[in-house]
Amino acid sequence: MHPRETVDRALRLSALGYNDRQVAAFCGVSLGAVQKWRTGARRAREDQDRRRSTNCPLCHGRTLDRRSYAYLLGLYLGDGHIVLCRKRVYRLSIFCSDTWPGLIEAAAEALAAVMPTSSVSRRQHTGCTEVKSYSTHWVCLFPQHGPGKKHQRAIVLAGWQEEIVTEHPGLFARGLIHSDGYRGTNRVRRPVGGEDKWYEYPRYLFKNESADILRLCGETLDRLGVAWRHNKRNEISVARRDAVARLDQFVGPKY
Repeated sequence: MHPRETVDRALRLSALGYNDRQVAAFCGVSLGAVQKWRTGARRAREDQDRRRSTNCPLCHGRTLDRRSYAYLLGLYLGDGHIVLCRKRVYRLSIFCSDTWPGLIEAAAEALAAVMPTSSVSRRQHTGCTEVKSYSTHWVCLFPQHGPGKKHQRAIVLAGWQEEIVTEHPGLFARGLIHSDGYRGTNRVRRPVGGEDKWYEYPRYLFKNESADILRLCGETLDRLGVAWRHNKRNEISVARRDAVARLDQFVGPKY
């Protein structure tokens, strides 16, 4: 990107009647750059880049869609990934199973709502869709980003993230379970009168290798008044009838 002074000088020279090749020579820029500035294409793109680079709720005070962020934070902690693609530009990707097209749409909507000046795209992989967006400020909004896998480093929410999760625990839980959880039917066999009887009941499971993320899930369920227990070392189970009904108000089956 050229300095604003160079662009303005080129436009002034064009207005004085110099042709594009002469303006390019005077300003030390390419002929194509002058043509784009004169027609407005380059200016529009630079203005867009400027808006993108100054659109961070934390760095520039832009209003954050807190509801969408609560949901997106849950998705990120489960199936999200941030990588540095080029100088100062990061890609946030949410990987969604193709089994749940509604979840893919919800992830795309959340990305667009949280970072409205960045476009959202999709890339097909075997059995899943990568929903992604590029911004220089994704690492500001997700300070949990770091080298290595999430379960190999501490996952602690910043104070402002804690406020959002406390304000919207249902949406945060929805994001967590949409990423690394599910609602299904459990079948249990019990001997009754010498015969085996089968019982079925709905339950939620949330599985994650990070003890910190499991803790965040448990704390959020507590806020919602949902009874839960550790089904396994790396898994949370919600199986009581009233607890499942309560969580259904916020999450429900994937779609």
